[in-house]
Parts: sequence; structure tokens; C-alpha cells
Amino acid sequence: MPKIVDHAARREKIAEALWRVVRRDGIRAASVRTIAAEAGWSAGAVRYYFPDQDGLLSFAMDLVSRRVTERVAAIQPKGSATTIALRYLEEALPLDAERRAEFDVWMAFMAQAQAESGAGGLRAHVDTVHDGLRHLCESLLNALAADGALQDGLDVRREAERLHALIDGLALHAAIQPDRTSAARVRQLLRHHLETLMARQ
Repeated sequence: MPKIVDHAARREKIAEALWRVVRRDGIRAASVRTIAAEAGWSAGAVRYYFPDQDGLLSFAMDLVSRRVTERVAAIQPKGSATTIALRYLEEALPLDAERRAEFDVWMAFMAQAQAESGAGGLRAHVDTVHDGLRHLCESLLNALAADGALQDGLDVRREAERLHALIDGLALHAAIQPDRTSAARVRQLLRHHLETLMARQ
């Protein structure tokens, strides 16, 4: 029997090696050679899956957003409206080792995208992920409004923008000062904000 190779899994392993290099040494250190060494592969093996560095960077960046999306899709909505909303939003926040790694890499990619000219490359991925988080905020608040869980008269679009900005800020604070902005503190602040939007029972 010929050996069955899971090419998708290998591509993800290479991307994860890139993540480790970026977190440890910065995105400028993420060459094919350093990524291959980190993955324990030859440079030729890495180039087999990713002929150019731009393709590898794009895949690694996309993998961050794909993993968040997969976790969100796997959530079973149980509990109060606030608790359910929290569970969805927490998946976009660096509240454990896995999500901190994703956020660190995301920040490095975002900084690199800002340095690029034009609308393509990594910048296109940044826009897609940023739009995705905004859409998540809008979808959650629209669903809560449809269920009658929100206060009457709220401008849901404006509140979605506020929620998006809060998540971005909390993520940054948690990444920069995790001792001051702990996972518990992030959850507390996010719950408090959501509760200010809820209709009184």
C-alpha cells in the first residue's frame, strides 16, 4: 500500500512553523530556510507546498482566521442570551495559549500589511478578517434584537461598531499586559458591556 500523505495537514504544519518563527523572531525572519528548519523539513519540501513566500504568508494568515471561524461554528448556543454572545465573541480574543499565539501572529501580519502598498497581498486578508469580526458583532446583536433581548430604541449598527471596537481594544490590552488585563478581566468587561445593552427582565 502506498503511503497516504495528508497534504492539507502538511501545509498547516508548515504554517504553524511560520507562526513560531514570527512569534519568536519577527516576520522578517520568516524565510523559507528558517521555516523549514523550524518545521524540521528541507527547504525543498517547504517550496513543494509553497513555491513562493507570499503564498506561504497568505496561507498562514488565512489559517488564523479559519481556525477562529471553525471554533465559532462549533459552538452550541446554550444558556442566557448574554452567555451565548460571550461564547462567540471570546473566540476572537487571546484568552488562552492557542488564541494568544494566533493574535500575536495576526498582529505581526497586520503590521506587515500596513507597510505594503496597494490593496492586495496581506492587506486583503486583513480587510477580510476585520470585516468578518464586524459581521460577527452585527449578526449577534441583530439576533439578540430579533429575540427581543436588547433594549428598545438601540441603534444596532452603531452598537455593533462599538462592540467591534471594544473587542479590538480588549484583545490588544490582553496581549500587551496580560497580568493587568487577564482572561477573567476581559470576560468581566465584555459581559458588563453586553449587559448594558440588554432589555430589563
